[in-house]
Amino acid sequence: MNDRIKQILAQMAALEAELHSAVHDQESRMFFQIKGKRVEFERSVRQAHRKLKTNFLRWLVTNRPQNLITGPLIYGMVIPLLLLDACVSFYQWACFPIYGICKVRRSDYLVFDRHQLGYLNFIEKFHCTYCEYGNGLMGYMAEILARTEQYFCPIKHAHKILGTHSRYNRFLDYGEADAYEAKLEEYRVALGKLK
Repeated sequence: MNDRIKQILAQMAALEAELHSAVHDQESRMFFQIKGKRVEFERSVRQAHRKLKTNFLRWLVTNRPQNLITGPLIYGMVIPLLLLDACVSFYQWACFPIYGICKVRRSDYLVFDRHQLGYLNFIEKFHCTYCEYGNGLMGYMAEILARTEQYFCPIKHAHKILGTHSRYNRFLDYGEADAYEAKLEEYRVALGKLK
């Protein structure tokens, strides 16, 4: 990877971090404050949320019928998700220490806070919990696989692919064979220095 590309990637990472921080500051100033795992809204916001809450019977009557029909299929997917979670967590627990790779913190990806929203009824909160778990698990798993890929084969594809992970742009270019083994070792050493 040439120096110009490295420089642009570093600038992108810095801008993403700055954007994340600015959005977080704006959200917490405008609507809520985070205190540990608890999200606290201003009193007036909490009152407005309670007024917007749809009670269960009204929600059930106005709910789209296809949601009720497909519910068992959707929630049946929790079984493979739990199995995947157990397998990926065990893989990381067993293998990462052997390779010297820092473990991915599950709590950075599986965040459950939507149940604190006062305008959601208990069914909507249940739906949110399912989505928080499923999408958080996919992010957690993607980072574990990204670290695995960085350890074993940090090489970009020849063909453009969609949905690459955050490490992909820093991988070796396809066909970049000069000092491959030395560069591979650099990628591996970097994995042991992660937070």
